[in-house]
Amino acid sequence: MSWRNTAKISGGVYWIGARDWNRRLFDALIPLPKGTTYNSYLIIGESEKALIDTVNPGFEKEFEEKIRNFVDPSEIDYVVMNHAEPDHAGAIPYLMEINSKARLVTTSKGAKMAQTFYKVPEERIKVVQDQETISLGGKTLLFIEAPMLHWPETMFTYLQEDKILFPCDFFGSHVAQGLYDEEVEDLIVHAQRYWGEIMMPFRVMAQRALEKIKSLEIKTIAPSHGPIHKNPERILKAYSKWANGETKHKATIAYVTMWNSTEKMIQPIVETLASEGIEIALYNLASADIGDLAKDLVDSRAIVLGAPTVLGGAHPLAVYATYLVKALRPPLKLGVVLSSYGWAAGTVKHIQETLGSSKIEVVGAIEINGPPKQEDIKQVIEVGKTLARRIKEEMP
Repeated sequence: MSWRNTAKISGGVYWIGARDWNRRLFDALIPLPKGTTYNSYLIIGESEKALIDTVNPGFEKEFEEKIRNFVDPSEIDYVVMNHAEPDHAGAIPYLMEINSKARLVTTSKGAKMAQTFYKVPEERIKVVQDQETISLGGKTLLFIEAPMLHWPETMFTYLQEDKILFPCDFFGSHVAQGLYDEEVEDLIVHAQRYWGEIMMPFRVMAQRALEKIKSLEIKTIAPSHGPIHKNPERILKAYSKWANGETKHKATIAYVTMWNSTEKMIQPIVETLASEGIEIALYNLASADIGDLAKDLVDSRAIVLGAPTVLGGAHPLAVYATYLVKALRPPLKLGVVLSSYGWAAGTVKHIQETLGSSKIEVVGAIEINGPPKQEDIKQVIEVGKTLARRIKEEMP
Protein backbone atom coordinates (compact mmCIF):
# COMPACT_ATOMS: atom_id res chain seq x y z
CA MET A 1 0.00 0.00 0.00
CA SER A 2 1.41 3.37 -1.00
CA TRP A 3 1.89 6.05 1.65
CA ARG A 4 0.84 8.64 -0.93
CA ASN A 5 -2.15 10.71 0.13
CA THR A 6 -5.42 10.15 -1.72
CA ALA A 7 -9.01 10.90 -0.76
CA LYS A 8 -12.48 9.54 -1.39
CA ILE A 9 -14.79 12.41 -2.37
CA SER A 10 -17.85 10.30 -3.24
CA GLY A 11 -18.74 6.65 -3.79
CA GLY A 12 -16.30 5.36 -6.41
CA VAL A 13 -14.76 8.82 -6.90
CA TYR A 14 -11.24 9.57 -5.62
CA TRP A 15 -8.84 12.51 -5.57
CA ILE A 16 -5.45 11.28 -6.78
CA GLY A 17 -3.79 14.59 -7.59
CA ALA A 18 -0.42 16.06 -6.63
CA ARG A 19 0.50 18.90 -4.29
CA ASP A 20 3.29 21.18 -5.43
CA TRP A 21 4.21 22.88 -2.17
CA ASN A 22 7.36 24.54 -3.47
CA ARG A 23 6.33 25.94 -6.83
CA ARG A 24 6.55 29.72 -6.74
CA LEU A 25 5.97 30.79 -10.35
CA PHE A 26 3.50 29.76 -13.03
CA ASP A 27 3.84 30.49 -16.76
CA ALA A 28 7.01 32.44 -15.89
CA LEU A 29 4.57 35.16 -14.82
CA ILE A 30 2.21 34.30 -11.97
CA PRO A 31 3.61 34.22 -8.40
CA LEU A 32 2.48 31.22 -6.33
CA PRO A 33 3.05 32.20 -2.68
CA LYS A 34 0.94 29.25 -1.49
CA GLY A 35 2.09 26.68 -4.06
CA THR A 36 -0.58 24.84 -6.03
CA THR A 37 -2.16 21.47 -6.73
CA TYR A 38 -2.66 19.46 -9.91
CA ASN A 39 -5.94 17.73 -9.19
CA SER A 40 -6.81 14.48 -10.93
CA TYR A 41 -9.81 12.29 -10.18
CA LEU A 42 -10.40 8.56 -10.59
CA ILE A 43 -13.97 7.38 -11.22
CA ILE A 44 -14.72 3.68 -10.86
CA GLY A 45 -17.97 2.56 -12.47
CA GLU A 46 -19.57 -0.89 -12.47
CA SER A 47 -18.12 -1.75 -15.86
CA GLU A 48 -15.48 0.86 -16.73
CA LYS A 49 -13.07 3.33 -15.14
CA ALA A 50 -12.07 6.87 -16.05
CA LEU A 51 -9.53 9.48 -15.07
CA ILE A 52 -10.48 13.15 -15.08
CA ASP A 53 -7.32 15.08 -16.04
CA THR A 54 -3.78 14.09 -15.02
CA VAL A 55 -0.88 15.93 -13.36
CA ASN A 56 2.05 18.22 -14.12
CA PRO A 57 5.22 16.77 -15.68
CA GLY A 58 7.53 15.48 -12.97
CA PHE A 59 4.74 13.91 -10.90
CA GLU A 60 4.11 10.86 -13.11
CA LYS A 61 5.51 8.23 -10.73
CA GLU A 62 3.60 9.67 -7.78
CA PHE A 63 0.48 9.73 -9.95
CA GLU A 64 0.90 6.06 -10.87
CA GLU A 65 1.34 5.09 -7.21
CA LYS A 66 -1.87 6.88 -6.29
CA ILE A 67 -3.82 5.14 -9.05
CA ARG A 68 -2.50 1.80 -7.81
CA ASN A 69 -4.08 2.46 -4.41
CA PHE A 70 -7.37 1.62 -6.14
CA VAL A 71 -6.80 -0.09 -9.49
CA ASP A 72 -4.04 -1.21 -11.79
CA PRO A 73 -3.40 1.65 -14.28
CA SER A 74 -3.85 -0.84 -17.13
CA GLU A 75 -7.53 -1.20 -16.12
CA ILE A 76 -8.42 2.42 -16.90
CA ASP A 77 -10.70 2.73 -19.93
CA TYR A 78 -10.85 6.51 -20.44
CA VAL A 79 -8.58 9.47 -19.75
CA VAL A 80 -10.65 12.65 -19.91
CA MET A 81 -8.62 15.67 -21.03
CA ASN A 82 -10.72 18.67 -20.05
CA HIS A 83 -7.84 20.97 -20.96
CA ALA A 84 -4.60 20.35 -22.86
CA GLU A 85 -2.23 22.53 -20.83
CA PRO A 86 0.68 20.47 -19.42
CA ASP A 87 -0.17 21.04 -15.75
CA HIS A 88 -3.29 18.94 -16.35
CA ALA A 89 -2.36 16.83 -19.36
CA GLY A 90 1.37 16.39 -18.84
CA ALA A 91 1.13 12.81 -17.60
CA ILE A 92 -0.97 11.61 -20.55
CA PRO A 93 2.00 10.16 -22.53
CA TYR A 94 3.24 8.28 -19.45
CA LEU A 95 -0.19 6.87 -18.70
CA MET A 96 -0.95 5.90 -22.29
CA GLU A 97 2.37 4.06 -22.44
CA ILE A 98 1.67 1.89 -19.38
CA ASN A 99 -1.94 1.37 -20.48
CA SER A 100 -2.42 0.07 -24.01
CA LYS A 101 -6.22 0.21 -24.09
CA ALA A 102 -7.25 3.58 -22.58
CA ARG A 103 -8.79 6.13 -24.93
CA LEU A 104 -8.32 9.85 -24.55
CA VAL A 105 -11.61 11.74 -24.34
CA THR A 106 -11.56 15.34 -25.52
CA THR A 107 -13.11 17.92 -27.84
CA SER A 108 -12.25 18.11 -31.53
CA LYS A 109 -9.83 20.96 -30.86
CA GLY A 110 -8.41 19.01 -27.93
CA ALA A 111 -7.77 16.03 -30.21
CA LYS A 112 -5.48 18.10 -32.42
CA MET A 113 -3.62 19.41 -29.38
CA ALA A 114 -3.24 15.91 -27.93
CA GLN A 115 -1.62 14.77 -31.18
CA THR A 116 0.62 17.84 -31.38
CA PHE A 117 1.73 18.11 -27.75
CA TYR A 118 1.51 14.54 -26.46
CA LYS A 119 1.81 12.38 -29.61
CA VAL A 120 -1.41 10.51 -28.84
CA PRO A 121 -2.34 8.34 -31.87
CA GLU A 122 -5.56 9.37 -33.59
CA GLU A 123 -7.04 5.87 -33.10
CA ARG A 124 -6.72 6.22 -29.32
CA ILE A 125 -8.67 9.49 -29.19
CA LYS A 126 -12.43 9.65 -28.66
CA VAL A 127 -13.80 13.03 -29.68
CA VAL A 128 -16.95 14.03 -27.81
CA GLN A 129 -19.47 16.70 -28.68
CA ASP A 130 -21.17 19.18 -26.39
CA GLN A 131 -23.73 17.39 -24.13
CA GLU A 132 -22.51 13.93 -25.18
CA THR A 133 -22.32 11.25 -22.46
CA ILE A 134 -20.28 8.15 -21.64
CA SER A 135 -21.56 5.51 -19.24
CA LEU A 136 -19.10 3.73 -16.96
CA GLY A 137 -21.87 1.58 -15.48
CA GLY A 138 -23.78 3.47 -12.77
CA LYS A 139 -21.56 6.48 -13.42
CA THR A 140 -22.43 8.75 -16.36
CA LEU A 141 -20.08 11.42 -17.65
CA LEU A 142 -21.66 14.43 -19.37
CA PHE A 143 -19.33 16.63 -21.41
CA ILE A 144 -19.90 20.37 -21.70
CA GLU A 145 -17.88 22.48 -24.12
CA ALA A 146 -16.46 25.59 -22.44
CA PRO A 147 -14.15 27.18 -25.02
CA MET A 148 -11.63 29.86 -24.02
CA LEU A 149 -11.73 29.03 -20.32
CA HIS A 150 -8.95 29.54 -20.82
CA TRP A 151 -7.85 27.65 -23.97
CA PRO A 152 -10.05 26.95 -27.04
CA GLU A 153 -10.33 23.18 -26.43
CA THR A 154 -11.57 23.39 -22.82
CA MET A 155 -14.56 21.39 -21.66
CA PHE A 156 -16.20 20.55 -18.33
CA THR A 157 -17.16 17.04 -17.22
CA TYR A 158 -20.22 16.44 -15.04
CA LEU A 159 -20.77 13.18 -13.16
CA GLN A 160 -24.53 12.91 -13.24
CA GLU A 161 -25.22 10.38 -10.49
CA ASP A 162 -22.93 12.06 -7.93
CA LYS A 163 -23.69 15.60 -9.11
CA ILE A 164 -20.00 16.50 -9.29
CA LEU A 165 -18.73 19.10 -11.77
CA PHE A 166 -15.13 18.76 -12.94
CA PRO A 167 -14.41 22.17 -14.60
CA CYS A 168 -10.59 21.97 -14.81
CA ASP A 169 -9.20 25.53 -14.37
CA PHE A 170 -12.60 27.18 -13.87
CA PHE A 171 -13.39 27.72 -10.16
CA GLY A 172 -9.75 26.99 -9.32
CA SER A 173 -7.20 28.59 -7.00
CA HIS A 174 -3.46 28.30 -6.54
CA VAL A 175 -3.27 26.91 -3.01
CA ALA A 176 -1.43 23.73 -2.04
CA GLN A 177 -3.05 23.14 1.33
CA GLY A 178 -6.53 21.82 2.02
CA LEU A 179 -8.63 19.23 0.22
CA TYR A 180 -11.94 21.07 0.67
CA ASP A 181 -12.93 24.74 0.57
CA GLU A 182 -13.83 24.80 4.25
CA GLU A 183 -10.23 23.95 5.14
CA VAL A 184 -8.69 27.04 3.51
CA GLU A 185 -9.00 30.39 5.20
CA ASP A 186 -9.94 33.24 2.84
CA LEU A 187 -10.40 30.87 -0.08
CA ILE A 188 -12.49 33.42 -1.97
CA VAL A 189 -9.54 35.82 -1.82
CA HIS A 190 -7.32 33.15 -3.39
CA ALA A 191 -10.04 32.40 -5.95
CA GLN A 192 -10.34 36.10 -6.84
CA ARG A 193 -6.59 36.29 -7.34
CA TYR A 194 -6.77 33.23 -9.61
CA TRP A 195 -9.71 34.70 -11.55
CA GLY A 196 -7.79 37.93 -12.08
CA GLU A 197 -4.70 36.11 -13.32
CA ILE A 198 -6.36 33.50 -15.55
CA MET A 199 -10.06 34.00 -16.27
CA MET A 200 -10.66 37.76 -16.26
CA PRO A 201 -9.80 38.28 -19.97
CA PHE A 202 -12.54 35.75 -20.84
CA ARG A 203 -15.50 37.22 -18.95
CA VAL A 204 -17.92 36.80 -21.86
CA MET A 205 -17.05 33.13 -22.25
CA ALA A 206 -17.36 32.70 -18.49
CA GLN A 207 -20.87 34.14 -18.61
CA ARG A 208 -21.80 31.62 -21.31
CA ALA A 209 -20.34 28.72 -19.35
CA LEU A 210 -22.18 29.74 -16.17
CA GLU A 211 -25.40 29.88 -18.17
CA LYS A 212 -24.76 26.39 -19.60
CA ILE A 213 -24.32 24.81 -16.16
CA LYS A 214 -27.13 26.75 -14.48
CA SER A 215 -29.64 23.92 -14.98
CA LEU A 216 -27.35 21.28 -13.46
CA GLU A 217 -27.81 20.15 -9.90
CA ILE A 218 -24.30 20.60 -8.55
CA LYS A 219 -23.43 19.11 -5.19
CA THR A 220 -19.65 19.42 -5.52
CA ILE A 221 -17.27 21.38 -7.75
CA ALA A 222 -13.93 19.61 -8.18
CA PRO A 223 -11.49 21.91 -10.07
CA SER A 224 -8.01 20.97 -11.20
CA HIS A 225 -6.23 23.55 -9.02
CA GLY A 226 -6.88 24.18 -5.34
CA PRO A 227 -9.54 22.87 -2.96
CA ILE A 228 -12.73 21.05 -3.88
CA HIS A 229 -15.87 23.12 -3.31
CA LYS A 230 -18.30 21.31 -1.01
CA ASN A 231 -20.22 24.60 -0.78
CA PRO A 232 -20.60 25.30 -4.52
CA GLU A 233 -23.00 28.20 -4.12
CA ARG A 234 -20.31 30.38 -2.60
CA ILE A 235 -17.90 30.09 -5.54
CA LEU A 236 -20.74 30.16 -8.09
CA LYS A 237 -21.98 33.44 -6.62
CA ALA A 238 -18.46 34.93 -6.70
CA TYR A 239 -17.88 33.83 -10.30
CA SER A 240 -21.21 35.27 -11.40
CA LYS A 241 -20.24 38.63 -9.90
CA TRP A 242 -16.76 38.62 -11.45
CA ALA A 243 -17.98 37.40 -14.85
CA ASN A 244 -20.54 40.21 -14.94
CA GLY A 245 -17.80 42.74 -14.17
CA GLU A 246 -19.33 43.99 -10.93
CA THR A 247 -17.07 46.56 -9.30
CA LYS A 248 -16.91 48.55 -6.06
CA HIS A 249 -16.14 52.15 -5.11
CA LYS A 250 -12.50 51.14 -5.39
CA ALA A 251 -9.33 52.30 -7.11
CA THR A 252 -6.15 50.33 -7.69
CA ILE A 253 -3.06 52.52 -7.60
CA ALA A 254 0.11 51.15 -9.21
CA TYR A 255 3.23 53.25 -9.34
CA VAL A 256 7.01 53.26 -9.53
CA THR A 257 9.26 56.07 -8.39
CA MET A 258 12.99 56.69 -8.91
CA TRP A 259 13.79 59.84 -6.89
CA ASN A 260 10.44 60.08 -5.03
CA SER A 261 8.95 62.80 -7.25
CA THR A 262 6.26 60.47 -8.60
CA GLU A 263 5.60 59.10 -5.12
CA LYS A 264 5.03 62.66 -3.90
CA MET A 265 2.21 62.87 -6.46
CA ILE A 266 0.79 59.47 -5.52
CA GLN A 267 0.54 60.26 -1.80
CA PRO A 268 -1.94 63.16 -2.11
CA ILE A 269 -4.18 61.33 -4.59
CA VAL A 270 -4.29 58.33 -2.25
CA GLU A 271 -5.28 60.56 0.68
CA THR A 272 -7.83 62.42 -1.43
CA LEU A 273 -9.54 59.26 -2.68
CA ALA A 274 -9.57 57.75 0.82
CA SER A 275 -11.10 60.92 2.28
CA GLU A 276 -13.85 60.65 -0.34
CA GLY A 277 -14.72 57.12 0.78
CA ILE A 278 -12.98 55.25 -2.03
CA GLU A 279 -11.41 51.89 -1.20
CA ILE A 280 -7.71 51.88 -2.07
CA ALA A 281 -5.41 49.08 -3.25
CA LEU A 282 -1.90 50.53 -3.39
CA TYR A 283 1.08 48.85 -5.13
CA ASN A 284 4.66 50.00 -5.52
CA LEU A 285 5.62 48.14 -8.68
CA ALA A 286 9.23 47.76 -7.54
CA SER A 287 8.09 45.22 -4.94
CA ALA A 288 4.47 44.33 -5.82
CA ASP A 289 3.14 40.81 -6.23
CA ILE A 290 1.55 40.83 -9.69
CA GLY A 291 -1.00 38.24 -8.54
CA ASP A 292 -2.23 40.57 -5.80
CA LEU A 293 -2.44 43.41 -8.31
CA ALA A 294 -4.54 41.20 -10.61
CA LYS A 295 -6.80 40.30 -7.68
CA ASP A 296 -7.58 43.94 -6.95
CA LEU A 297 -8.20 44.76 -10.60
CA VAL A 298 -11.10 42.27 -10.53
CA ASP A 299 -13.42 44.59 -8.61
CA SER A 300 -11.83 48.04 -9.04
CA ARG A 301 -13.66 50.76 -10.90
CA ALA A 302 -10.57 52.87 -11.56
CA ILE A 303 -6.80 52.69 -11.85
CA VAL A 304 -4.15 55.28 -11.12
CA LEU A 305 -0.82 54.69 -12.88
CA GLY A 306 2.21 56.63 -11.69
CA ALA A 307 5.65 56.57 -13.28
CA PRO A 308 8.71 58.68 -14.01
CA THR A 309 10.00 59.09 -17.52
CA VAL A 310 12.98 56.96 -18.55
CA LEU A 311 14.67 57.76 -21.87
CA GLY A 312 11.63 59.42 -23.35
CA GLY A 313 9.05 56.83 -22.22
CA ALA A 314 7.43 55.37 -19.14
CA HIS A 315 9.54 53.48 -16.62
CA PRO A 316 9.72 49.79 -17.76
CA LEU A 317 7.89 48.56 -14.65
CA ALA A 318 5.01 50.91 -15.44
CA VAL A 319 4.99 49.75 -19.07
CA TYR A 320 4.74 46.17 -17.83
CA ALA A 321 1.88 47.02 -15.48
CA THR A 322 0.05 48.97 -18.19
CA TYR A 323 0.39 46.12 -20.66
CA LEU A 324 -0.84 43.70 -17.98
CA VAL A 325 -3.93 45.86 -17.46
CA LYS A 326 -4.59 45.83 -21.18
CA ALA A 327 -4.05 42.06 -21.47
CA LEU A 328 -6.14 41.06 -18.44
CA ARG A 329 -9.08 43.28 -19.49
CA PRO A 330 -10.37 44.13 -16.03
CA PRO A 331 -13.74 45.90 -15.75
CA LEU A 332 -12.04 49.25 -15.11
CA LYS A 333 -13.95 52.30 -16.28
CA LEU A 334 -11.69 55.17 -15.31
CA GLY A 335 -7.99 56.02 -15.15
CA VAL A 336 -5.52 58.66 -14.06
CA VAL A 337 -1.86 58.96 -15.11
CA LEU A 338 0.68 60.81 -12.94
CA SER A 339 4.27 61.37 -14.01
CA SER A 340 7.39 63.37 -13.34
CA TYR A 341 10.42 63.77 -15.59
CA GLY A 342 13.95 65.14 -15.47
CA TRP A 343 15.03 66.35 -18.90
CA ALA A 344 12.30 64.98 -21.22
CA ALA A 345 8.63 64.09 -20.87
CA GLY A 346 6.85 61.18 -22.55
CA THR A 347 5.27 58.91 -19.93
CA VAL A 348 1.68 60.06 -20.30
CA LYS A 349 1.73 59.60 -24.06
CA HIS A 350 3.47 56.23 -23.72
CA ILE A 351 0.94 54.86 -21.22
CA GLN A 352 -2.04 56.12 -23.20
CA GLU A 353 -0.65 54.52 -26.37
CA THR A 354 -0.07 51.24 -24.52
CA LEU A 355 -3.62 51.18 -23.21
CA GLY A 356 -4.66 51.66 -26.83
CA SER A 357 -8.20 50.49 -27.51
CA SER A 358 -9.05 49.64 -23.90
CA LYS A 359 -12.31 51.12 -22.66
CA ILE A 360 -10.64 52.99 -19.78
CA GLU A 361 -11.52 56.69 -19.79
CA VAL A 362 -8.51 58.74 -18.63
CA VAL A 363 -10.10 61.50 -16.53
CA GLY A 364 -6.81 63.13 -15.59
CA ALA A 365 -3.19 63.13 -16.71
CA ILE A 366 -0.51 65.21 -15.00
CA GLU A 367 3.11 65.33 -16.15
CA ILE A 368 5.53 67.64 -14.30
CA ASN A 369 9.20 68.54 -14.52
CA GLY A 370 11.09 67.60 -11.35
CA PRO A 371 9.58 67.33 -7.85
CA PRO A 372 5.97 68.52 -7.56
CA LYS A 373 5.44 72.12 -6.45
CA GLN A 374 2.53 73.27 -4.31
CA GLU A 375 0.45 74.16 -7.36
CA ASP A 376 1.14 70.69 -8.78
CA ILE A 377 -0.12 69.05 -5.57
CA LYS A 378 -3.28 71.15 -5.75
CA GLN A 379 -3.84 69.91 -9.29
CA VAL A 380 -3.33 66.29 -8.17
CA ILE A 381 -5.88 66.79 -5.38
CA GLU A 382 -8.42 68.20 -7.84
CA VAL A 383 -7.90 65.23 -10.17
CA GLY A 384 -8.37 62.95 -7.16
CA LYS A 385 -11.68 64.61 -6.28
CA THR A 386 -12.84 64.34 -9.88
CA LEU A 387 -11.91 60.67 -9.98
CA ALA A 388 -13.71 59.97 -6.68
CA ARG A 389 -16.86 61.66 -7.98
CA ARG A 390 -16.76 59.71 -11.24
CA ILE A 391 -16.17 56.40 -9.41
CA LYS A 392 -19.32 57.01 -7.38
CA GLU A 393 -21.32 57.95 -10.49
CA GLU A 394 -20.35 54.83 -12.46
CA MET A 395 -22.67 51.84 -12.33
CA PRO A 396 -21.34 48.74 -10.49
